[in-house]
Order: sequence, then structure tokens, then C-alpha cells
Amino acid sequence: MKKFFTKQKAEEKRSFFLEDELLDYIMSNSAPADQVQEALIEETAELGWVARMQISVDQGNFLTMLVKAIGPKFAVEIGTFTGFSSISIARGLPENGSLLCCDVSEKWTAIARKYWERAGLNDRIELVLAPALETLDNLPKDTEIDFAFIDADKGNYKNYYEAVLSRLSSHGMIVIDNVLWSGRVIDETVDDEDTHAIKDFNSHVRNDDRVTCTMLSIGDGVSLIQKK
Repeated sequence: MKKFFTKQKAEEKRSFFLEDELLDYIMSNSAPADQVQEALIEETAELGWVARMQISVDQGNFLTMLVKAIGPKFAVEIGTFTGFSSISIARGLPENGSLLCCDVSEKWTAIARKYWERAGLNDRIELVLAPALETLDNLPKDTEIDFAFIDADKGNYKNYYEAVLSRLSSHGMIVIDNVLWSGRVIDETVDDEDTHAIKDFNSHVRNDDRVTCTMLSIGDGVSLIQKK
């Protein structure tokens, strides 16, 4: 496991606000990545700087536990990348549950497909290579979403949120990644489009009377959203 910690930090320490020693302690006292996950982490790291888009192991564990608690029949992931988060979600699904993955990159999701097969999850996951809003719009009108994980282009966060919320079941949950954006959301000197988009999205959810939201500091920040 020490080798894994080193590789993770060489790429990016996702819990940016933690000291290295405290992060190591947290990871050492949490469930470790298994062989499939470690292999996926290593292959993703070879992609270079974009490997930062992969969620951390503790986030993966968190997703699996959330999904197990909710027991969704139909889950959606917007932004699949190389598949770590989809593996985490699919592993928590009940026997009758399924996961729809929405992405536009054939290159990155080809890696995901390989590791879904290694993890024995092919029968639970469907991948659609198309803009996520289009994929969601093409679902049958009566389709309800029980769980959604959104981790894609930040400029569309509000659009993805609204599209999912319109189909969210009464017991469903939406999980949004990167809501702290490595702390840039509170840095008034930062003036890029992604940071503005995330700050705008966070404000939009906070003021949305239809939902209850809890923002957590795990990883790069995640928000948990449910209908009232």
C-alpha cells in the first residue's frame, strides 16, 4: 500500500486541505484499493496530467457505501473517464440494479470497459458515447433515476443537475464531485470559467427550495443532494 500512496501523491493529493501524514493515516485506516483498482490507477496515471480527473480511493469507497445504502434500481454516471467511479458505483448496486454511464471519450472509456470486465461488472453497466444531456433526454419519459454521480465538464453542471433532478425518484440522491475545486471556490483572485461555473452551481443548489444539500470535504469536495 505504501507504493500506492506514493503514486497517488505524485499525481495529485486529492484531499488538498490535509497534511500528508493525516491523509496517510486516513487511507491506512480505510479499505484499500483491490488489485483491479490498483491496476486501473496505474494505467490511468500513464495518461499524464488528465489522471487528476480520477476520483480517489476514499471517494470510491464512499460511493460504494452510499449506493449500497440507497439500493438503486437505476443509477446514472455523467463523466466516466477511465472507470474508477463506475466500478465503485456498480459494486454497490443490488442484484436488479443497473448503471448508465454517459461520456464522449472513446479513448478513455475503452480503458473503463477493460476494467469493468476484469471486475466482473459488464452485466451491470451500459455505456453511451454521446453528450450526456442528449442521452438523458432520450430515456423513456417515465424513467426514474435513483442515484446519480456527476463529474464532468463544469460549465454544464447546472444543466446536468436539472436534467437528473427532473427524473430523480423520491428516495434518490445526486452526488456532485469537485465542489471545492482545490479551494479555488474561496480564492477571490481566481477568475477562470470552471471556477465561476462551480461557484455558480453551488449557489444554485444552496438556493434551490426543491432540495436538501450537504457539502462534504471528502476528496475535492462532494455535495449530496436529495429532494425535500
